[in-house]
Amino acid sequence: MEFGLPEDNNNISLKKFESMLKTNNVLFFDSNEFENIIHHYLETGKIALAKKAIKLGLDQHPSSINLKLFLTEIYVLENKFDDANKTLEALHLLEPNNEEIYIQKANVLSKQDEHEKAVNTLLIALDLSKDDDEGIGDLYALIGMEYLFLDQFENAKIYFKKCLDIDLEDYSALYNVIYCYDFLEENDEAITFLNAYLDQNPYCEVAWHQLGRQYVTINENDKALSAFEFAIISDDSFVGAYLEKGKVLEKKKQFTEAIENYKITLALEEPTSFALLRIGYCYDKLKQYDLAVQYYYKTVHEDPLLDKGWIAITKFYNKQKNYQKALFYINKAINIDSENVVYWKLYAQINQRLNFLEEAERGFKKALELGNYELQTWLSRSDILITLGEYEASILNLIQASEFHPETAEIEFRLAGLNFTLNEHNKGHYHLKNAVLLNHEFEYIIEELFPKVLQKPTVRQILLEAKK
Repeated sequence: MEFGLPEDNNNISLKKFESMLKTNNVLFFDSNEFENIIHHYLETGKIALAKKAIKLGLDQHPSSINLKLFLTEIYVLENKFDDANKTLEALHLLEPNNEEIYIQKANVLSKQDEHEKAVNTLLIALDLSKDDDEGIGDLYALIGMEYLFLDQFENAKIYFKKCLDIDLEDYSALYNVIYCYDFLEENDEAITFLNAYLDQNPYCEVAWHQLGRQYVTINENDKALSAFEFAIISDDSFVGAYLEKGKVLEKKKQFTEAIENYKITLALEEPTSFALLRIGYCYDKLKQYDLAVQYYYKTVHEDPLLDKGWIAITKFYNKQKNYQKALFYINKAINIDSENVVYWKLYAQINQRLNFLEEAERGFKKALELGNYELQTWLSRSDILITLGEYEASILNLIQASEFHPETAEIEFRLAGLNFTLNEHNKGHYHLKNAVLLNHEFEYIIEELFPKVLQKPTVRQILLEAKK
């Protein structure tokens, strides 16, 4: 469906239509006016107004194919697929060679996850299409998207490339071609394609940017830098190129130059938490700590929900051994997002350094509850419980740990020591024998955590035999 009314006429029609809705008067519009009104409302997401326009349009022009096609779009939006299909079948009988009917049929099939059938239907539309490059390009794009839904990336790539053959500056198609290459992990092929594309369109900042990203993926950092610089030459306000260039400069440990590029993005657009955070990291690497922490503060001010910002501040003070401040900021982070497992791990580790063992144990427990089942989390919680004299709770924790990390010497040595401590000698012998069979090099656990258990002759005998 083509929509080509001049902008002034379109505005007049819209104002006339919206004025009519406020009165009881029904005014006449020709079918083209209705089509443009409906298209405007669909484009701006005003579905209720689009439905009113379609109803009034069909009242005045009951035989309009295009208005009925708009009706099928509404049916699809409302998941009324049977109604959409009935309308399309009726239209097909009237105009069997109308490509728009096939496009809408494909839309219905796609919404029902019938993507193979949608492709076949779009191919029929393609056969019926007139010599209209824009229309054919749109069809190629639709076919490409259906192949993406099917994970048929080679086929998708073919059709998105056809879009570029029609319109070299179809950047949506360009991004989709590169997406296919990325998914297929064909970085070298993507580089070849982008270089060929740039031969035809040498000042395309999007292509230079994508070329740089491909070079980053294969660790060709110098070539990546050159590509990002060409992107900036092509468009010196291209924020994405400055950000990517900054990231590469960081990799090359050129932190001062990286900061310069990140700061350019702050001047070009509203500050982003990403750029502020990266500047903070760079100053941290340059040991300019006052500036580093200043940008970490700016990061969390800009985006209080960005976990990386709070983690950066916490780790900064942790590294400075200012554990009280580290604890202050991790508590602020937890107050904002109490379900973030990284926050709870940091909370536990900082409290452990401050010897606030009950709080440290709570932090590790919360991390486990949130799904952090790393071995070290289980072991850290277990060791704190041992220090607190909560032996049975430590055993229960280790038994749960063994479900996720079976046959682990670190767990078995601790279970042995705990059971001996509780005078459960049979269980102690069982776990100790398991432990030395798994890896006797972890026997220092008994010495460090259970020095009294090491005094037992049977324990020393088992450990001695393990060394033979």
